[in-house]
Amino acid sequence: MISIESDRIRDKSQARKTIKCVVWDLDNTIWNGVLLEGDRISVTPSVVEIIKTLDSRGILQSVASKNDYNNAIVKLQELGLAEYFLYSQINWNSKASSIQEIAKLLNIGIDTIAFIDDQLFELEEVAFSLPEVFCINAIELDRVLDLPEMNPRFITEDSRKRRLMYISDRDRNQIESEFTGTKEEFLATLNMNFTISSAKEEDLQRAEELTVRTNQLNTTGYTYSYDELAQLRLSENHKLLIASLDDKYGSYGKIGLVVIECLEKIWTIKLLLMSCRVMSRGVGTVMLNYIIELAKNNHVRLCAEFVSNDRNRMMYIAYKFAGFQEIEKKDNIAILENKLMRIQPCPGYIKLQIDN
Repeated sequence: MISIESDRIRDKSQARKTIKCVVWDLDNTIWNGVLLEGDRISVTPSVVEIIKTLDSRGILQSVASKNDYNNAIVKLQELGLAEYFLYSQINWNSKASSIQEIAKLLNIGIDTIAFIDDQLFELEEVAFSLPEVFCINAIELDRVLDLPEMNPRFITEDSRKRRLMYISDRDRNQIESEFTGTKEEFLATLNMNFTISSAKEEDLQRAEELTVRTNQLNTTGYTYSYDELAQLRLSENHKLLIASLDDKYGSYGKIGLVVIECLEKIWTIKLLLMSCRVMSRGVGTVMLNYIIELAKNNHVRLCAEFVSNDRNRMMYIAYKFAGFQEIEKKDNIAILENKLMRIQPCPGYIKLQIDN
């Protein structure tokens, strides 16, 4: 039996910050010159290289600029850069409010955003209003790619495709907003395929990335290193499950992870997480009911650990809807148990595939 410190919570506030999105100013930051003053606009090769490199590392990018929207978008298109920016906020609002809107649209935490601007006033306004944002003066652009916050430990296949997957999400959301039927009727049009499988060695980099990046749909906040996950994968006393999702618009990638400690008479879910991009797709419940059925078939008790924070209440609700009840509290860890009396069927709009 292996020994892994999976029952301690690692303080993410003391860990290296992970930047999920870089928000750029435009004038004298991405490009040289001021667009509204009719300056001759140019962009240096080094800025283009930074934008493309961040994209290849799976770091999303957006724009917060006080400018005329149409003129700025046309200029970004002329420069061949428009495709790299998601949910750009080009208006006359404060940069702080623009950053908040970007975070909301991307469904990421404010503390995972970096902001680059050439104006000290704008940087100070954001730093004061949103102290969690990592502010960078444009005069320091030459060091951006070397910052540890901009260098994820692994660059996975999902990382490299992240921007494209978010673009697909944006298109789905737009289509959903125009759909006139019920939520279930819309989901039925997506032809979703949800796959649950035992994690393979090639999944471990993405699995580590999920534990580090996923904060909202995360039941405990435990993080696991690649080496720890490799041990868990081979352990006779643990199950390491990974989930992926695709639909008619493309793949969401590897979006879910479960760590289960399997003792002779009791199984305990140490970690259940789902990518925020699938929050509205109902797949968390599908994963839970698969685990419930698995425990019932193996004639064991099924418990789960839950550690509450200011972001993950939705996961507690998911446990409750799946029939888990709190039976004990150890410090800040709630112990839940499912009596295995009720297993909900997989929704008809999701095709479930189990790949052992």
